[in-house]
Amino acid sequence: MRIMLDTNILISMLLFPSVQFRKILDYITRNHKLVLSSFIIDELTAVVARKFPKKRYAIDSFLSDLSYELVYTPRHMPGNLFNIRDINDYPVLYTAIY
Repeated sequence: MRIMLDTNILISMLLFPSVQFRKILDYITRNHKLVLSSFIIDELTAVVARKFPKKRYAIDSFLSDLSYELVYTPRHMPGNLFNIRDINDYPVLYTAIY
């Protein structure tokens, strides 16, 4: 199975590591295929730089050590393909379905 994690989960794993997060990540990478989108990585970088600027360099290390498939989120997506509560999450859902 391909599993896509969102930005909030990645931020928690990166900035607030715990045994539970390590177990979850280990389980996913051993038994499934972790998928990250270019949108999520860009959002992760922007949020960490804005809210936790001293931790922004940890992103490179975190992503370099992580085994995942990178999928591209198109810059131009057809709108209104589905209803979504938070329109800012449209690129995440679009990429996951695409």
